[in-house]
Amino acid sequence: MALLSRALRVAATCPRRSPAQGLGLRLLSSRARPSPEKSVPYQQTLKEARDPWAGAQGPSRPLPSTANVVVIGGGSLGCQTLYHLAKLGVSGAVLLERERLTSGTTWHTAGLLWQLRPSDVEVELLAHTRRVVSRDLGEETGLHTGWIQNGGLFIASNRQRLDEYKRLMSLGKAYGVESHVLSPAETKALYPLMNVDDLYGTLYVPHDGTMDPAGTCTALTRAATARGAQVIENCPVTGISVRTDDFGVRRVEAVETEHGSIQTPCVVNCAGVWAGAVGRMAGVKVPLVAMHHAYVVTERIEGIQNMPNVRDHDASIYLRLQGDALSVGGYETNPIFWEEVSDKFAFGLFDLDWDVFTQHIEGAVNRVPVLEKTGIKSTVCGPESFTPDHKPLMGEAPELRGFFLGCGFNSAGMMLGGGCGQELAHWIIHGRPEKDMHSYDIRRFHHSLTDHGRWIRERSHESYSKNYSVVFPHDEPLAGRNMRTDPLHEELLARGCVFQERHGWERPGWFSPHGAAPVLPYDYYGAYRQRAHEDYLYGRLLGHEYTFDFPPHHDVIKKECLACRGAAAVFDMSYFGKFYLVGLDARKAADWLFSADVSRAPGSTVYTCMLNHRGGTESDLTVSRLAPSPQPSPLAPAFEGDGYYLAVGGAVAQHNWSHITTVLQDRRFRCQLVDSSEDLGLISVQGPASRAILQEVLDADLSNEAFPLFTHKLVRAAGHLVRAMRLSFVGELGWELHIPRSSCLPVYQAVMAAGAKHGLVNAGYRAIDSLSIEKGYRHWHADLRPDDSPLEAGLAFACKLKSAIPFLGREALEKQRAKGLCRRLVGFTVDEKVPMFGLEAIWRNGQVVGHVRRADFGFTIDKTLAYGYIRDPSGGPVSLDFVKSGEYALERMGVTYPTQAHLKSPFDPDNKRMKGIY
Repeated sequence: MALLSRALRVAATCPRRSPAQGLGLRLLSSRARPSPEKSVPYQQTLKEARDPWAGAQGPSRPLPSTANVVVIGGGSLGCQTLYHLAKLGVSGAVLLERERLTSGTTWHTAGLLWQLRPSDVEVELLAHTRRVVSRDLGEETGLHTGWIQNGGLFIASNRQRLDEYKRLMSLGKAYGVESHVLSPAETKALYPLMNVDDLYGTLYVPHDGTMDPAGTCTALTRAATARGAQVIENCPVTGISVRTDDFGVRRVEAVETEHGSIQTPCVVNCAGVWAGAVGRMAGVKVPLVAMHHAYVVTERIEGIQNMPNVRDHDASIYLRLQGDALSVGGYETNPIFWEEVSDKFAFGLFDLDWDVFTQHIEGAVNRVPVLEKTGIKSTVCGPESFTPDHKPLMGEAPELRGFFLGCGFNSAGMMLGGGCGQELAHWIIHGRPEKDMHSYDIRRFHHSLTDHGRWIRERSHESYSKNYSVVFPHDEPLAGRNMRTDPLHEELLARGCVFQERHGWERPGWFSPHGAAPVLPYDYYGAYRQRAHEDYLYGRLLGHEYTFDFPPHHDVIKKECLACRGAAAVFDMSYFGKFYLVGLDARKAADWLFSADVSRAPGSTVYTCMLNHRGGTESDLTVSRLAPSPQPSPLAPAFEGDGYYLAVGGAVAQHNWSHITTVLQDRRFRCQLVDSSEDLGLISVQGPASRAILQEVLDADLSNEAFPLFTHKLVRAAGHLVRAMRLSFVGELGWELHIPRSSCLPVYQAVMAAGAKHGLVNAGYRAIDSLSIEKGYRHWHADLRPDDSPLEAGLAFACKLKSAIPFLGREALEKQRAKGLCRRLVGFTVDEKVPMFGLEAIWRNGQVVGHVRRADFGFTIDKTLAYGYIRDPSGGPVSLDFVKSGEYALERMGVTYPTQAHLKSPFDPDNKRMKGIY
C-alpha cells in the first residue's frame, strides 16, 4: 500500500520520462500496455461476467442478414442509442461490439453525474440520463444500474468561481434542479473532512450522484433486447460498404465483419476512441484524439461514508465517493496522447505516469487533508476520446448519408449518454433531434478542419486542459488560430483589431486603442517543454474578458456602438457564408427551403428562415434573387433556370450548407449549391452617414427612390465591381458590399478615406451583438434555434403562411398556430446597470417561467437587454395578454432585478432609421 504523501515525494524525486516526438513537438505519448493486475473500483465488470459463450472465437449470436440500424460500439453511447431506438419503436436494430460490452473506455469510467452545467441544453440532457438510470431502467428490467444519489459539491476558491456557481443555481431554478450556495462553515458541516480555510463558498446539488457502467449497460441492453433489438459481442467490424445512388449521393449499404455482413441503410459510430478508425472505413472524417485519463482509488477513509462527490474546479480535481473510499482524478495541462490506438485493446489500462498525476494529489490533499495519510488501493489510467471544442460528435456525417456519429464524449459519456442517446435515436428516425443539438452536431465544423491534424490536436489539448476552467461568456481559444483569414485581416490587425474565432475564421471582435494584438502560435500553456509566450498582448486582452462584470474595454465597445448610431461604422463580415443556389429547379427548391417568399423580382433581397419538419428554425439568412448575367463572374455566376444568392452567418455556414444539401438530395431538386465563401469578402457600412460616405465611393444613386430598402444591384466601388445590398443588421441606414476577394482591400480603403470626415469608425462583433439586441434582431443559435419556431420567436412575418405555397415546416407551423403558442420569446430591459449574459432565470408574478437565452448591454438606451422564452406554469398557451399582464424580474447569480417586458424593440420600434428617417 502506498500513501498519497509518499507518492508525492517519489514523483518529485524520480527522473522525468523521456518524451516521444510528435508533429514537431516534444509530447508525452504512450503505447497501450494492458495491465490486468490493476482493477477499477467496481464490484464486477463485464469482463468477469461468465456466459456460455465465454472464450469462444465467434460472435455471441448469429448475424442477421439485414438490419434497420447497426450501432457500432457497446459502450455507454452505443447501449443508450440502442435502448432509445428500441423504445421509439425501431425494430431490427443491432449493436455490434468487437469484444465485450463496455470493454473499450466505458468500463473504467468514474460514472459521475452532475446536473448543472453552463448550458441549458446540457441540463436537459443530463436530466434525461438521470431519469433513465435512477428510475426507468429499474422499472423496466428489475436490474440495478448502480445509481447512488449522494449529492454533488462544487468548490469555489475565488469570487469568479462562486459567481459561476451562482449562475448555475439560477439556471437550475428554470429546470427544477435543487441547489444551494453554501458558506465555508455550512460546507464544513456537510463535509467534516474538508479543508474550507481557502474557500469562498460551494454549490451543493443534493440529487447528483454516480452510476455503475457495467450495471447501467447491462440494464440498457436487457431493456433493448426485450423490445426486439439484438446485441452481438465478439464481432469486430472490418468495413462499411457504400453505394452511390442515381443522384450521385453516397449512402451506407452494409456493415462488414469478420463473420459476415449485414445489409443496412444506417450505421451509428459509437466506437469511442476507435471512432476515427470506423470513420475511415466509410471515408468519414472524425475529429477527435485519444488521451490518457487517470484516477486513483484510496484505501478506506473513516468518516467519508455518504459524503457528496466533489469537484474542485480551481484545483482541477474531482473526488468520487467509492463506498468508504474516494476516487481522485482530474484534468492536467500536460495530458498524455495515445499516439497509436490499438484495435486489440480491451479491458486494458496504462501504467500511471506519476509525473503527470502528482498535481492532482496536491490538490486533493489540500482539499481533504486526511488523504495525506491514506493509502492508494489501485490506480486507473485508461484511454478517453477528446474533441476540439470539448463537445461530443453527433449527427449524420456530411460525407455519407446514413452514417451517424455518437462519439467523442470527453469523459462525459456516462452522464450525457441518456440524453444524447435519445436525441441520436430521434435524429436517425426523424432526420432531426428533438432538442437544439447544434453544439454537438458534426456539421458545426468546417470541412477544412475535420481532418487537419494540427488543429485537432491543439484544440483538443486546450479543451482538455481548460475542462475545469470558469466558463466566461466572451472567452476565445488560443489554440488552432489563424486557420482562415479574410483579405482585410492584416489591415484590421494593424488598426488594433482584437479577433474572435468562429468556424475557423478570424473575425473582428473589437478594436483596441493599444495597437496590434496578433494571435500567436499555440504554446500549449508551457506544457511539453514548450516555451510559454511572454508579454502576450492578445492573451492579456483576453484575460480582461475573464469576468462576470463589465470588462475594462466596455467603454471601447460603447464608442463603436454610439459611433454607429450617431455617424457610421464599418463592419468586416467577410467570414459570412456566401452560397449560390442555381439551376432548373432552383425556384422550386427556394420555395420549399425558405419560409418567406423569396421568388420575387430579380434585384430583391428577403430576410427568411429555413425550417425543419417540426417547424423549428434551422437558420435565418438573407436570400437575393439574381438575374442571368451575360458575363459570368464571382458576383454573377452563369446558370440555367433561376438563381439566388444566400448570405448566412459564418459561424453556422457549414450547418446551413449541410441542411440545404440534405433537402436538395431528399427532394431530388435539379439544382446546384455553390460555395463562394472564400471567393468573396463582405463589408457593411451602417449609420446615419452611411449614404453620404458610400455615395462618394459607389457609382450608383443611393437615394430611397433609386435604391430602396431590401434591394441589391451590381455597382462599382472605387472602380471595382461589387454587389451592394441595402439592408441592416443593427437597425440603421446602411449597405452591405459583397466584394471579390482581390478587390476587398482597395474598396475598404476607399470607404475609410471617404468616411474620415464623417466620423466613420471600425467596429466588431461585440458592437454588432449590442446593437442588434437593442433593435430586437434575433441571433440564430442564441434566441433562435432548431427547437424554436418562428411563430414563438416573433418572426411570423418571415413565413409565407398567407400564400398557398408549400414549404418545409409549414404544416407544423399551421398546427402550432391553431393550437396556440406554448411559449413565446419576450424582450426585457433592466434599469439597473448590471451585466447579464444569458442563463438568468425569468420570474413572473413570483414564479420561474423560463430563462434568458441572450443578453447584452444597449448603449443607446443605456440599459441591459435580455431575451428569453417564457411559459405559462399552468401549461396553457402564452397569449399576448399573458405576457403583458405579468410583473417580471431576472435573477442574476441569486439576486433578482425588476425588469420591463417588451413585445417590440424598445429602440426605434417603427424602423424609421433603416428607412433613413432620422
